[in-house]
Formats: sequence, C-alpha cells, structure tokens
Amino acid sequence: MMADTELSVSLDSVSNNMTEISETLKNINNLSSLKQEVTKGFFAEYLETVPSKLFNLGVRVIFALICYFLGSKLIEFARKIVIKSLEKTGMEKGVIHFVDSCVKFLLYVILIMIVASGFGVDATSIVAVLGSIGLTVGLALQGSFSNFAGGIILLLMKPFKVGDYIKEDSHGNEGVVTSIKLFYTTLRTIDNKVVLIPNGTLCNSSMTNVTWHEERCIDYSIGISYDSDIILAKETLKGLIMEDEGLLRPGDIKIFVRELADSAVVIGARYFVRTSSYWDSLWNMNEAVKLKFDEVGIQIPYNQMDVHIKNNSS
Repeated sequence: MMADTELSVSLDSVSNNMTEISETLKNINNLSSLKQEVTKGFFAEYLETVPSKLFNLGVRVIFALICYFLGSKLIEFARKIVIKSLEKTGMEKGVIHFVDSCVKFLLYVILIMIVASGFGVDATSIVAVLGSIGLTVGLALQGSFSNFAGGIILLLMKPFKVGDYIKEDSHGNEGVVTSIKLFYTTLRTIDNKVVLIPNGTLCNSSMTNVTWHEERCIDYSIGISYDSDIILAKETLKGLIMEDEGLLRPGDIKIFVRELADSAVVIGARYFVRTSSYWDSLWNMNEAVKLKFDEVGIQIPYNQMDVHIKNNSS
C-alpha cells in the first residue's frame, strides 16, 4: 500500500514537471514569435523610413551645394565692390590686396557656417569647434601668425609699396614687389622669377628700398694710366655724363680723382639720374667711356704679367 502511494506521488510530480516544461516551451515559442514580429516590424518601419531619410539627405546636399555656389558668387561680387571702393580712395595696392585676403577669409568662414547649419549643426557648436581648432592651430603655427602680424606692420609703416624694387638683406632676395598678402610678400625678379618672402622676415631684418626716391645717384669709377692727361679725362667724362638722357640736376655733377692705385689713376664721378633709367645709364656709360677714351687717346690700363726666361745653359 505504501509503495502504491509513493508511486502515485512520483507520477504526479512527473506530470507536474511535464506540465511546467510544456508551459515553458510554449512561453519560449511565444517569445520567439514575439521577437520575430518585433524584428519584422522594426525592419518594416526602417525600410519605410529609409527612402524619406535618403530624400531628406539628398535635399540637404543639393541645398548645401546651391548655397555654396551662390555664396561663392556673392563673395566674389562683394570682394570686387570692396576693391573698387578702396581703389577710389587712392589706397595702395598692397593694402588693397591685404584687405581683400581678410575679407575673403571671413566671408568663406560665414558661408561654411551657413552650409553646416543646413545639416542641423548648431552655429554655437561650430563657433566652439572653430575656437578650439583655432587655439590648436595657433599654437602650432606661431610663425604664420608672426607673418600675419608682420603684414599688418608693413601696411601700417609702409617701408615699401607694390611696384617698388627692394633688396632683402638676410637672404639676398631682391625684385619688384607685386603683392603684399596675409602671410607673404611676392617679388618678381629681373629674370621673371617669383619669390615669396614671409612678412615676419621683412619686419625683423634689414632691407633696402631701391626705388623709394624718383632719382638715384650713380657712383662711377674708371681707371686711366699714369701717363694719360687727368684733366682731359675729367673733362671727357663730364661731357659724356651731360649727354645722358636720364641725367637730373646737371649742376650737381662731381668729377674727382678717387684713388692713386698701384697701376692706375682712378677717376670718380657722381651724378643723379631717374631711378627708372639707372641701369641703362650705367651700362651706356661703360660703353661710351671706352669708345671716347680710345678716340682722345686716354689709356685704360689692365693687369699685365711680365714673364722673364732665364737661360742657364752657360
């Protein structure tokens, strides 16, 4: 009797366990089906929203391209207005180029902010990002900012202007100034090369402005032999100077004996010509002096070497 009772209890517990297992499996099936339904619903909803999102993104991209295109055209138009306004005031070309570069930079920054706002980017966040980037770049590009400050100093102090011929003494660069920009000054050399000099270099080193004045002094020298007539040489040289088409202030011509050298009497001359004709006057004078001195019999000495051959045959 006792055994039957224990067997009945065991069968009841097994039945209860089977019932719980069956219910658990049903719950698992229900969860699986619920998961499938949720997944299907999510993908269905996602697939339904993808076209609209792509359409919105395409519209924003097209809007950004249109804004950038129109903005760049407006910036070019605004720059032309600024340049013409500055030209009417008689401002120097170097200042105009510098202001134009600053205006271009600022306007393009504003344009980029407007385009970015079309993608939902907040303007304050853009300013914060630009500020952090500016701090980082500023620490990395201290030399560039010194060049920027140098450009401002050059425009304020005006040691030279566009069109002047300058010589930069630290590296020996020289040429005609064609533009003064944010960070660099551009020179065009005599052989038509382009040289970029940092503005900081021009501010922190010495340089020579050859064309600062409209007139320039030629310091000329020519050697004659000790047997030649010094007075005739001086008169002949003065006559050649008077024939120079670029001569200025004829009354200020100075002719003098510069040096009694080892093998020549050096005759010196100083006279003023137009700065624009300096080199033409100097080169023409070299040719004219040689031809005229030969004509009047004035000897121009040159280095000679006497060679003595000793005969030791005896």
